[in-house]
Amino acid sequence: YSSLKPWAMKMVFYPSFWLFFLLWNTTEAQIRYTIPEELKEGSVVGHIAKDLGLEASDIVVRKLRISAKAGKQYFSVDLGNGELVVKERIDRESLCGQSPSCLLPLQVVIEEPLQLYRVEVEIQDINDNGPVFPSSESVLNIAESTATGARFLLKGAIDPDVGPNSLNSYKLNHNDVFVLNIKTNRDGTKIPELVLKKTLDREKRAVHQLVLTAFDGGNPVRSGIAEVTVQVLDSNDNAPIFEKSLYEHSLLENSPKGTVMLTVKAFDADDGSNGDIEYFFDDQTPDSIRNMFTSDSKSGQLTVTGSLDYEERQMYEFSIRARDKGTPALEGHCSVQIDILDVNDNAPEIVLTSLPNPVKEDAPLGTVVALIGAKDLDSLDNGKVNLSLQGKYPFKLNPSFADNYAIITDSKLDREIGPEYVLKIVASDSGFPSLISQKEITVRVLDVNDNPPVFSQTYSVYVRENHAAGSLICSVSASDDDIGENAKISYSILDSKVKEVSLSSYIYINSDNGSIYSMHSFDYEKLKVFQITVQAKDHGSPPLSSNTTVHVFILDQNDNAPAVIYPSAATGSYQKMPRSAKAGHLATKISAVDADSGHNAWISYRLLEATDLSLFSVNLYTGEVRTKRVVSEQDDSSQRLFIEVKDNGDPAQSTTVTVNILLEDGLHEPISDFRQKTAEPSKTTSKITLYLIISLASVSVLCFLTFLILVMKCVRNSRNSSSCCIRRADSDGYKNPNRNLQIQLNTDGPIKYVEVLGGDMLSQSQSFRSCLSPMSEFSDFTLVKPSSTTDFKDMINVLDASLPDSAWTFESQQVSTIPV
Repeated sequence: YSSLKPWAMKMVFYPSFWLFFLLWNTTEAQIRYTIPEELKEGSVVGHIAKDLGLEASDIVVRKLRISAKAGKQYFSVDLGNGELVVKERIDRESLCGQSPSCLLPLQVVIEEPLQLYRVEVEIQDINDNGPVFPSSESVLNIAESTATGARFLLKGAIDPDVGPNSLNSYKLNHNDVFVLNIKTNRDGTKIPELVLKKTLDREKRAVHQLVLTAFDGGNPVRSGIAEVTVQVLDSNDNAPIFEKSLYEHSLLENSPKGTVMLTVKAFDADDGSNGDIEYFFDDQTPDSIRNMFTSDSKSGQLTVTGSLDYEERQMYEFSIRARDKGTPALEGHCSVQIDILDVNDNAPEIVLTSLPNPVKEDAPLGTVVALIGAKDLDSLDNGKVNLSLQGKYPFKLNPSFADNYAIITDSKLDREIGPEYVLKIVASDSGFPSLISQKEITVRVLDVNDNPPVFSQTYSVYVRENHAAGSLICSVSASDDDIGENAKISYSILDSKVKEVSLSSYIYINSDNGSIYSMHSFDYEKLKVFQITVQAKDHGSPPLSSNTTVHVFILDQNDNAPAVIYPSAATGSYQKMPRSAKAGHLATKISAVDADSGHNAWISYRLLEATDLSLFSVNLYTGEVRTKRVVSEQDDSSQRLFIEVKDNGDPAQSTTVTVNILLEDGLHEPISDFRQKTAEPSKTTSKITLYLIISLASVSVLCFLTFLILVMKCVRNSRNSSSCCIRRADSDGYKNPNRNLQIQLNTDGPIKYVEVLGGDMLSQSQSFRSCLSPMSEFSDFTLVKPSSTTDFKDMINVLDASLPDSAWTFESQQVSTIPV
């Protein structure tokens, strides 16, 4: 107990020590298991319950559990049989590294009553790792002058296993130059060494490839390899040697500076700096040669740097040395002999007698542009010079006297094709070989106003009606191939009339940039399209111009509400209908037009209010008012309908019309009474009745024949069964393919509504409408005659756009009612 006294002294100051003391007293024996690494999950380590003296039933009752002191839980207890099993694969190398002993401590806790056991699991190494070199390839640089027996340390392999499974030996592949020596350190580590057993010669073999193999002591044996490349470093043991001992070369005396005469070449069997050769003149070389020639130290290239002259010296002889960069440096020598050849070394010279003058593009043929001459310092044939123009130009050389020439125009000039010409003049002498010299002369061509402005396109512009005055309609642009003032363009509009009004009152053009603006807003119903003739004129002298046409199309907007033609609000008449009418009976029809066109003129009808909404309905597209059911005795005799007429524009516009319908009983009684009276045996009334019947029959037959003739003409001239088109020419000779006559039949049993329409865009139109009232046997025939009322004419103009398969244009009309 003496060992416990220090702990007992601490109990006074640390009350929590009581718990530790209790656990210390409850600790029992220590158990150790030994297993190899890499066991599969579920492998049995040992029967821990049995080793602790527990029954299988006590495992759960006494709450046996284990905990690992390490952070990871590698084992678990099978609560069914009390076996300690592997929970996760164990890698000894990752747990213990190269340590010879690898223990995993476990704590076994039994809570009832509380007991603590220490369990150690020793992990034994298996040969699961082979030797691995830090690098699969390594390079050794060894000089060829290295003495035999020299040692070179190699990088050893690493084996994570321990004991006999660790690294054991090395082996080197068979070769004639190197052997392997194994050096063992005090800690037992084996280090491979490469030993040189034969002298190296880089010129015979510069690289040696070796393979080093490492083996471990496991069973089976594992191994790893590394490639060792030995590069033999050169030693300066060879002097440079030239290909030739004497280099001979001939050189023309007129060879320009920089001309490469020849290239001397030497070879050195050494490598690196030992074989890197530089070329120099010999130390005894005079300055006259050094000033005339240079030697490139790297390439051995000999170049002319001075001016050669055969008359001064005919031959040059000197020495070149080749020296390597070894230590010490070695040299080789060769001789060079240069023979200078005499040639025609004075080229002709071109002299400008006068500077070239600019020439106008309309200059006549033969105009002198410049004067030139030629000279050659040589004599006899070598001094005779011939001048010529190289290339195709609208100029030619005209010889005057001696070696003087004039440059004159040879064809018509065009500045737009060639604003400037660079004349290349070639001078050649008569020597052998002939010498040639060149000179370039620039001749400018002055512009003449010979090109009118050109518009790149014709213009079609679409403008919405009611647009703001002063808005930009479009911009026109013309180009002029001339330059300067000849290419400066001003734009104007050629005045014309649109509907007897000057075009200048409609539009304005900016003379500088060709932007066209509107002077006021347009009305599609009055003006649909017009043309603008724009003229572009340059500022040349005399000025040139060209024209283009701008087609302006006015786009319709929905700025007109539908106008009701029938019934007229001014008449205030009532439509009569018998109470005996059945469902679907046509009471009346609303007729309306819209001055707009296209979708903006599509009209629809809708019943907004009515005395009885269940009695009447309005067709959405035709405006026909029909009964929805049979008229009853309880229905009011006066029916008031409030109908909305709306177009298809965006936004839509609409108007309203009120229709009054009178429901009457016995609408056919007067006719019955009349027939009864005619049946009385009265001679006077019989005659009157007979006359009336004959007159009525004659008028009826005449009307029927007229109608039949019109229908037959329509059938001949048109395949459309619902319309008839009769074309005619105006008195002024203008022909319009849209001028026609249309008969529209609207029926409710017998024919009760007939519309006869006709017209064109530029002439007065006629419309005949026969309205056969459904309320009595008497009908009204409505005749629409030509009129000059412009407001109503504009409203009628677009009726054709709201009707499918038609192209009507109504200029104006008046309505008169004729009883039938």
